[in-house]
Parts: sequence; structure tokens; C-alpha cells
Amino acid sequence: MAKGLQVDQIWLDRIASQLNDMEFGSLHIVVHEGQIVQMERTERKRFENASAKSGKTALAARTRQELKKAAPERRQV
Repeated sequence: MAKGLQVDQIWLDRIASQLNDMEFGSLHIVVHEGQIVQMERTERKRFENASAKSGKTALAARTRQELKKAAPERRQV
């Protein structure tokens, strides 16, 4: 028969320390025979690249301008 998991204050502190400062991610707790034997922390860092956004916006604006310039030329042909 499987033992029930007993979580004492030490394990609660360990779990809390693994979760501290985590914004995006997961904590995987492995239990064998009713005891925690391993914790795996997977954390994701997300960064916003402002220069890439502004570069895409500038490219889109240039493309629109080029299309407007080319549009009258197509009508004349």
C-alpha cells in the first residue's frame, strides 16, 4: 500500500524558495514512496524587443509609401 505524502515545513520552505521570483514557468515535484525526492524548475524569461517592433513598423510604412507611388504608374499603363 502506498504511503501518504507527508510535507513538513522544511519542504514547504524549499518549494516556496523554488517559486520565488518566478514569473513564467513550472515546478515539477517528483514523489517516490510517499516522499519528495526531486524538484525540477523550468523558467521562461520573456523579453520585449522594442527595436524589432519599431523596425517592422518602419518597414511597413515604407512598403505602404512604395505601393502608393507604384499604384498610379500601374493605372497609366
